[in-house]
Amino acid sequence: MVLGERMKSTVETMQSDSVGVRSAWGVFADLVKARLTALVLLTTLSGFYLASANPMNWGLLFHILLGTGLLACGASVLNQYSERELDALMPRTQNRPLPSGLILPEKAFWFGVVLSITGVAYLLWKSNLLTTVLGALTLSLYLFVYTPLKRLTPWNTLVGAVPGALPPLMGWTAVRGTLDMGGWALFLILFLWQMPHFLAIAWMYQDQYESAGYCMMPKVDPQGVRTSRHALFFAVVLLPISLIPVLAHTSGWVYGVTALILGVGFIWRAWQFSANLDRSRARQLFFYSIIYLPLLLMALTFNKSEGAQHQGHVMQDPLLITE
Repeated sequence: MVLGERMKSTVETMQSDSVGVRSAWGVFADLVKARLTALVLLTTLSGFYLASANPMNWGLLFHILLGTGLLACGASVLNQYSERELDALMPRTQNRPLPSGLILPEKAFWFGVVLSITGVAYLLWKSNLLTTVLGALTLSLYLFVYTPLKRLTPWNTLVGAVPGALPPLMGWTAVRGTLDMGGWALFLILFLWQMPHFLAIAWMYQDQYESAGYCMMPKVDPQGVRTSRHALFFAVVLLPISLIPVLAHTSGWVYGVTALILGVGFIWRAWQFSANLDRSRARQLFFYSIIYLPLLLMALTFNKSEGAQHQGHVMQDPLLITE
């Protein structure tokens, strides 16, 4: 009953105030989580570039980004479809297209299904089997494991970090066709980065998550001790892992120094959050994480080592990939 009243109130508000203000593109961008999709494509691009020999295969890059983008959009739409009733209970998500009534659930569902199937099929057509499998695994883990676990266990964040870290590995395997140290390093960097990032979000919005029925870490850790310690732990582990690309000869010493400085800053923010458990510290950690990742990826790509530029192999030929 409460949910029905809230949904009705939200729809009426949106119909009177927002429908005329929000453009069709704005609604679409919210539905496919455009910012998250952009991050997925950025990490995929990083993996592709680092695995590539010179000259880079721009045609293959286009196909990989298109297929991955379709998958990411489809996953976002289906995730919002499955969580639409819970999203209506949280102020931070109640204006999304589905809980606000701007898009009918059944239309969103089939749109997400079409995007997802098209993305997998496109990768299978234009990429190699390994990359397609990783894409399908990303989609499956996100929708059928991580999404339901958000209501069952606080460890959902750890599980959700796996599909979140697979896109750069997809970019890598699209070029190399293999899972080697350089690709796994990118996977681990993304995996570890997500933990402080999402733990900070969970602490910032702990009341909203709990009222909506999500089982985030602060729900079983109301004092925040475990939440902050986990954020600090993963920030500390991320520092040495972020240096693996130097050891793997995919990036040079300039990247290494940048990763070291950024990593120390990440640890400092996580330590401040651990020492002062309040929303302002969590927000500072969250914003630092947003700055950290693109700066690290830019340093990683701009300081690509000369050795890495000659290691891409014949899998870069799209004819060989699609045969």
